[in-house]
Amino acid sequence: MSTTAFTKKTLGLETAEPAVTPPPATGNTSFVKKPKLAPKSKKREMPEGLWKKCPKCSSMVFEKELDENLKVCSHCQYHFPLGARERILSITETGSFEEMDAEMTSVDVLGFTGAASYTSKLEKYKKSTGLKDAVITGTAMINEHRIAIGAMDFGFLGGSMGSVVGEKLTRLIETATARSLPLVIISTSGGARMYEGMFSLMQMAKTCGALAYHARQRLSYISVLTDPTTAGVMASYASVGDLIVAEPGAMIGFAGPRVIKDTTQSELPPGFQTAEFLLDHGLIDAIIARKELKSRLVEYISYMSDGRKAA
Repeated sequence: MSTTAFTKKTLGLETAEPAVTPPPATGNTSFVKKPKLAPKSKKREMPEGLWKKCPKCSSMVFEKELDENLKVCSHCQYHFPLGARERILSITETGSFEEMDAEMTSVDVLGFTGAASYTSKLEKYKKSTGLKDAVITGTAMINEHRIAIGAMDFGFLGGSMGSVVGEKLTRLIETATARSLPLVIISTSGGARMYEGMFSLMQMAKTCGALAYHARQRLSYISVLTDPTTAGVMASYASVGDLIVAEPGAMIGFAGPRVIKDTTQSELPPGFQTAEFLLDHGLIDAIIARKELKSRLVEYISYMSDGRKAA
């Protein structure tokens, strides 16, 4: 390697310092970058179907424990949605339920079209829920009482009431009247089914008409409201029970809060569409936790049945 001498003057003195000549430049001057290592996630992977997060208290609840507790959070008592069949089995005697009109299904009488056809939606929810429509009806034993019982399922098109739901409920009510049975209907619904237009609205009058005949025979009807029960269902058969009871925290009303606020141009009181608010203002008769519902229904049915016999 060649060297070159430089002369450096400092305070009158001259000294020579050797300098190193840099190596000749090459064509490739890029630096090799080390690959970045992906950071290790500290979040533990949780198997699906084992745990569920409570929307009220944010606690992680073991799915098996939740099922054993009738889908009620053990930390804050939040009531998770429950399917129609599970509701019926939770309050009736094992093996006593006899389903009615199990094969009745909806049809697209209006030829409804939109983002998806009504027919395709029906098929989709039949597969996801295992149900033919949004209600299950039949007779069963609760303690020593034979009752007519219907339960809606919000998982099927939001528990909406179409022609089949209205017809099944009407047949259930007429069966209860003909056989002199107490009637229990457990509701959860977003209202009338828009895909069927006026046909769905007609079910409001039809179910209430059947209930009027049931009442003339001095037969009891208990309406159980669960989260949510709104619109056309709440404006018809769900609100005309001899007794109206609800689960804790259930949303109950006709129109949504925003619609009511815009229409009335007034501020709404907090929680005005909850079961607790409506109990305080006299619309419902009692709030009953899910695990206590069976025993309370037995008490009510026994009391009203004894009153009918005495009359």
